[in-house]
Amino acid sequence: MKKIDKLILSSFLGPFVLTFLVVVFILLLQHMLKYFDDIIGKDLGWDVVGALLFYFGIFMTPLALPLAVLLSSLITFGNLSEHFEITAIKSLGISLSRALVPIFIFVLFLTGFAFYINNNIVPKAALEAYSLMYDIKQKKPALDLEEGSFYSGIPDISIKVGKKFPDGKTLKDVIIYDHRGKSGNKQVTIADSGKMFTILNDQYLKLELFNGYDFQEGTNSQGAPSASVNPENLQRTKFGKMDIVFDLASFGMTRTEKKWFQGNRIMRNILELNRDMDSMTNEIRGARLAIYNAKSSMFVYHDKVDTFKLPSDLQAYRRKKDSLTRVANSFNTASAYIQAQPIFKLADPNTLSDKIKHRSDSLFKLPIKLDEVTTALNQTRMIKSQMLNMNAAQLNHISEYKIFQIQWHKILSNSIACIVMFLIGAPLGAIIKKGGLGVPVITSIMFFIFFYLVMSTGEKWAGQDKISVPVGIWAADFILLIIGLLFLRQARLDARLFEADFYSVVWDKLKRRFGVQKKPAANPA
Repeated sequence: MKKIDKLILSSFLGPFVLTFLVVVFILLLQHMLKYFDDIIGKDLGWDVVGALLFYFGIFMTPLALPLAVLLSSLITFGNLSEHFEITAIKSLGISLSRALVPIFIFVLFLTGFAFYINNNIVPKAALEAYSLMYDIKQKKPALDLEEGSFYSGIPDISIKVGKKFPDGKTLKDVIIYDHRGKSGNKQVTIADSGKMFTILNDQYLKLELFNGYDFQEGTNSQGAPSASVNPENLQRTKFGKMDIVFDLASFGMTRTEKKWFQGNRIMRNILELNRDMDSMTNEIRGARLAIYNAKSSMFVYHDKVDTFKLPSDLQAYRRKKDSLTRVANSFNTASAYIQAQPIFKLADPNTLSDKIKHRSDSLFKLPIKLDEVTTALNQTRMIKSQMLNMNAAQLNHISEYKIFQIQWHKILSNSIACIVMFLIGAPLGAIIKKGGLGVPVITSIMFFIFFYLVMSTGEKWAGQDKISVPVGIWAADFILLIIGLLFLRQARLDARLFEADFYSVVWDKLKRRFGVQKKPAANPA
């Protein structure tokens, strides 16, 4: 048995490594096409591009592992069945379920490894990748002067060249507008030719201009700009050679602190998501409690006594909140007690309530005035606006809670998908009996597309509150698990699901079972 287990396991490991690398490459290529326009023309070093590809490659692992398991298991058992090795194993009294055990154990370890990657490594890789991608988007395009058009990449400078020679340095018919004085086109430099190159590790751009003129409008005798002189005053300086240096600091890529990106759900592990969901739960309860407490401000003169009880979770939250407030204010208890002592003796509560009731009865008998109606209407509108804002805040907290909850379930479901894909690929390969990269690739792509569509649809519906989050995220795994178990049953029975004779036999059985039997013809009298 050990030799057979080693044979089956070795037949699986080779295709698995190969298909995993191919799948990661395909998914990475498809993902990077979305950022193609943001990367091209930024003059990025190979270290930056390599780091971006590496981090996004790790980020693609949760999708690549299940697809690699599905494709490699299809290839492995398709090859074994095509070369009648599965038949030889069964002839030794070893069932198909027993033949799946070595690879199944490996897939169990792979599932644990996938969970570790999804929970610990992928969030860090996502943080590095998307923070780096953000900095790349903010970086200006590389310095590239085009013939016949103004280049405004350098702040407050516009450069136009009539011709740019193939060496990339020699220029002809150069025009430079200097707007650093914030006073319009009052400083212009024109040169017949020039050279362009960068100095000090590409930190500065140096232009060597030849045979030109420098025009400055509105300058005093010292050449400095002045607002008090005649605006039509023009100074022209002819030069044989002039050097101009521009700072290229704005072209450098500055790294943003990663703490500004850590709140995103894809950059959180399960423990951090649990803390986020707990905090969101407290925010939701606080918003609900604020709605209940708003009753006292809405009904100033009526219904002062509550006619309903708070839900149990809000009661527990209020007790916890009040206890924390009492602990925080315990050191002010003595001073608060002294300040709370009454200076004057109040009247008898019963007598006071009788007076208030008598006055309120008399007030209700007075005619209603227009300003009173206007005040009541304005107060009603204010209360309506407050309730809408409270409901919007509560819905916003619920939406954020669902985002974290979806990511929490996705970390687990993407890991379990390795087992599900194996239970589909291995029996299906034994049924198809075709190895190589033809039929297995087509079949695996079909199942993976189905898995991805169901997973994406479930995630979308869960975010829209059409279905619960566990149902939406786990629906793809559950459906494919049932399909995999059905394939496993058919493979154990040596069913020929992909042969025409199998369906002909099934159709004949259905006709015999549900078909109408012909009545025998009556004998003539």
